Amino acid sequence: MDAHRKARQAEQPKLTLTQMYNVLEAVRAGEPLDEDDERIKREGLVLILKELHDKLDALVFEAYGWPATLSDEDIIARLVALNKERAAEEKKGLIRWLRPEYQRERFGSEADKAAAKAERDAEKLKNQAPTLDLDDDSEADAKPKFPTDDELAETTAVMSVLATTSSALTIADISRHFSQGLKVEKRVAMSILALARLGHIASNDNGDTFALRRAATAIQ
Repeated sequence: MDAHRKARQAEQPKLTLTQMYNVLEAVRAGEPLDEDDERIKREGLVLILKELHDKLDALVFEAYGWPATLSDEDIIARLVALNKERAAEEKKGLIRWLRPEYQRERFGSEADKAAAKAERDAEKLKNQAPTLDLDDDSEADAKPKFPTDDELAETTAVMSVLATTSSALTIADISRHFSQGLKVEKRVAMSILALARLGHIASNDNGDTFALRRAATAIQ
């Protein structure tokens, strides 16, 4: 759309955006065009501009899941309602970041920042070393110790485990990543519940396996 407008103005230096859009609105309203309007319509290829806007409108309606027949008043009412819904979600800690990799660490809560850092650190570890065998007790000493005296550290530890696997895990699976094993299963479960409330993780239909939201599609 921007390329179309610039191309028309480059070819017709005296043509302005205001002229093009005044004629576009007249075309949409079915109003009669005078000789000057017809010239602008022709030089600005206004019908093509209208087609581009119609396609964009259709894509926006599709993205919101709304019918394309809504009036301007209906659209405003729905946007106001959606804004209230998003505000209520954010009060509960669920923020739908547009650019999570950039925004979470800069503007998120302390839990968001810790979770983002845990994901980044876990990704580095994943690229540096192979994943430990969850069922090999001989490797217990090599496993990290689950922190049991700091709730934020516990949550970060669970996030790190989830970030290093491509599949959904049970609470027992997550617990086995730590040197204490199933002894910390209850503490791990508490962290899972906290992360679920914040919207950072997703679970399967039975609610017994968990994965980061970015990997939610892998949960069956």
